[in-house]
Amino acid sequence: MAALSLSLAPPTAVLPCLPSRPAASLLRPRVPSRATLVVCLGAKPKVPLPIASPSPLGDDPAKWDPAECDALLRGGEQVASVLQEMLTLMEDMEMDGAFAPVAVELVAQGVIGNRVDEMESGFLMALDYMIQLAQKDGDDERNSLLEIVKQTVLDHLTKKCPPHVQVVGLLCQTEKKESRHELLRRVAAGGGVFENDKGLKCQIPGANLNDIANQADDLLESMETRPTIPDRKLLARLVIVREEARNMMGGGLLDERNDRGLNTLPQAEVNFLSKLVALKPGKAVEKMISDVMHGKEEGADNTESTNAGPNSDLEPSTGTSGRENATGRKPQPVRPGMFLETVSKVLGGIYAKNTSGITAQHLEWVHQTTLKVLQEMAF
Repeated sequence: MAALSLSLAPPTAVLPCLPSRPAASLLRPRVPSRATLVVCLGAKPKVPLPIASPSPLGDDPAKWDPAECDALLRGGEQVASVLQEMLTLMEDMEMDGAFAPVAVELVAQGVIGNRVDEMESGFLMALDYMIQLAQKDGDDERNSLLEIVKQTVLDHLTKKCPPHVQVVGLLCQTEKKESRHELLRRVAAGGGVFENDKGLKCQIPGANLNDIANQADDLLESMETRPTIPDRKLLARLVIVREEARNMMGGGLLDERNDRGLNTLPQAEVNFLSKLVALKPGKAVEKMISDVMHGKEEGADNTESTNAGPNSDLEPSTGTSGRENATGRKPQPVRPGMFLETVSKVLGGIYAKNTSGITAQHLEWVHQTTLKVLQEMAF
């Protein structure tokens, strides 16, 4: 195949022609060609601005954060450099036929594997932005190529994470409950080869169940303390991972390793739990739980507080669910992770005092029903 000539444009020209990640259903199975690399690297900008505005920066260049702008440009330079190196390696390769997708992935693995430690903090930001622009332009081939590069980068970064962080990521991608439990058992036993729901085998590391549960809990806390939750599916997956990892530890609810904070139970979750316990278990209560887990009723985000300052009327963690409290502040919404944590704490207190009865049975039903709802949300 004839060699391709290439005149590289500066990174300011690369960014407008290329970048958050589109849904997989929008991608067509078209194989990226070497010509696509040329287009990615050498296409002229479609706008007169140095870079088109990514959504976090806004549409007014005068209001862009100079630090983010600089990170985006430096990341764009590295993306252009990676694509250039891939093009060089593929110049003597035959890209037609069934081996084309494999060739692109192998080249990406080789190039990115040698450079992943040198990547700028803005590399993924620039890559995401290029994917956005490719999707907007309707260029599925360019989009597919950039997706391969991004997935390869993420794979390399994942391997550099601690074992328990890698396991949390694997669990969040495992749909079947039985498969997650098998994965946790393998991990607790020291790792090994694991076959996922799709029949693909992967090597999993050994990790501590307590570290896995704590990692999921830390991620949950960072998500649930925000005014709004942008990805409830991911949130539901993290709750399930935390609960299943804790459940596998020997002591169950009374295991001292599960005692992480929460000396004072959150008022919004306590109020909602009291409301559920006062009702007979059934479809109506299950719907109430489902609504709150999906961000409705008592679980609705306080959207008006998103841009609130230090004098916001949002109550930090107290108040009666669904209405203003005595201070006149609006209550925090009920969060899935915090709600299940509250149920577990109350149940643990009941079992510790050997006073289990109808209330404990009711709380167990609430706990299991909530997990069932979250499983349906998560996958």
